[in-house]
Order: sequence, then structure tokens, then C-alpha cells
Amino acid sequence: MAGTLYLVGTPIGNLEDISERALRTLREVDLIACEDTRTSGILLRHFGITTPTTSYHKFNEEEKGDELIGRLLGGTDIALITDAGMPAISDPGESLVRKCHENGISVTAAPGPTAVTTALALSGRATRRFAFEGFLPQENKEKAFVLDELKRESRTIVLYEAPHRLLKTLRELADTLGGDRGITLTRELTKRFETVTPATIAEAIEEAEHTPPRGEYVLVIDGKSREEAAAEQAARWETMDIPSHVALYEAQGMSRKDAMKAAAKDRGVSRRDIYQALLGSGHDKKE
Repeated sequence: MAGTLYLVGTPIGNLEDISERALRTLREVDLIACEDTRTSGILLRHFGITTPTTSYHKFNEEEKGDELIGRLLGGTDIALITDAGMPAISDPGESLVRKCHENGISVTAAPGPTAVTTALALSGRATRRFAFEGFLPQENKEKAFVLDELKRESRTIVLYEAPHRLLKTLRELADTLGGDRGITLTRELTKRFETVTPATIAEAIEEAEHTPPRGEYVLVIDGKSREEAAAEQAARWETMDIPSHVALYEAQGMSRKDAMKAAAKDRGVSRRDIYQALLGSGHDKKE
């Protein structure tokens, strides 16, 4: 009978945040796969856990993942932990879970703290809908693509960032989203020097320029407001003449009548105004 993979959430700072279930799981499994055995060793020694450990990280995910799958198929129960937080959330684990599903191996979780939801709850930003991006790509072309996507994002945005890249990232966000966009910078979550700082992106840049950033950051950023999106759309229609506007909808398969109605709604005018504009331009075929 195959073993079970347990995804075990570990504290993101304060060791008191670990759950009793997580501790019991770590004691009872046959093996603990750690992102860094040295880092996890501090946690395990603190709670007197002597279960054997092995390394599983982003540099050996494929090779080690196959080895762990083999052991799970042989009946070994394995817990997967990362340096902090939930495995597979911006940390190793995603590919191992996928391999387990492909091989019919049971996967369960002993949930624990995660920086993304902790920061979101503390931020004071809208929490009903959010987009988690983790760390921005380091390759410039891929990063530009992601930033362009974020420019249109209406949900609250959550990013991770290292202190040595914080100022550069804030400047890139200002160029993309605007310096007046609201942001909350959180750092050292659940630790002694935890800080939660609401600001605008421009204010955050000014602070980072004068005070060297320290600690790992989670950035919680307002999404594009509906008012801002509506204003941008209205500006787009202002640069497009009415015949082109109607033709745009017709190209999407709308009838002339429905296209005129949609264009009138976009522009905040009556359908008769649209019809008169079409007549004046020579686009006067019957509806």
C-alpha cells in the first residue's frame, strides 16, 4: 500500500504559530523532506522532533521528486516542509504534488501560516478578491509581460520581494501603476520587528530611498479602481470615431442594431445620436 504525502505548514516567523497537528504529523511520518535541512533543523530541534530528514529544493526537484515518489509508492509516509509557510506556495512542492496525483498517491495537508494571507489581512486593502503574483520574474522580458498584466488588474495585488530588490521593484510599479496607487508594505511578519506600512507607491519609494530596506517584504497593492477603468475606456472611445466604434462590435458578430446600442452605451449617448453620426458619415445602410 502506498504511503501519504503530507504538506505541513510551518511558522513564517514566530515558532508558536505551529499547530499541534503539524507537530504530530512531523513526529509520526517516516521521513521529512525539507527545503533546507539546516533551516528546518532549527525548528525540529526546538520541538524535539527526531524524524529523519532529506533535502528537497528547487535545484533538485525533478531528480529528488522521482526518488520521493518511489519511496511513497513503497509505503513510506513523507511530510514536506519549506523554510517557512505552506509548501508549493512560492516554494518547492508543486511538481511533487502533481507527480503524486499522477501516480495515485494520497496527498493531504496540515495547514499553517502563509505570508500572503497574513499580509493581506493586515494591509487594510480590499480582501474579497486578490491576485497573488509571488516574486516578479527576474528576466526583463518576462517581468515586463507580468507588469503589463498587473496594469489591468482590478483585484488587490500581492507580491513578495527581497530587501535588496525592493526599491527597484517599487520604481517599476510606479512606472506601471502610477505613484499615487495605494500600497501596504509588510515585513518580518509575526516576528519581533514586524512592520505594516500603508502608503502610496511614491511615498514608499521615498522611504526606501532614505532608509535601507531590511527583511523580507510582502507588498499589498490596490487594484485598478472601476472609476479608473471606466475613465480609461471612455478616453479610448474619444479617440475612435463613431463608425469605427460600431464597426468594432459588428466585427465581433453583433448585428448593426446591437452594435449601435452597445456603442451608444459606451459613449453615454442615445442610439439616435449614433444613427445620425452614421448617416452623416455615409454609413447609412438600414439597421
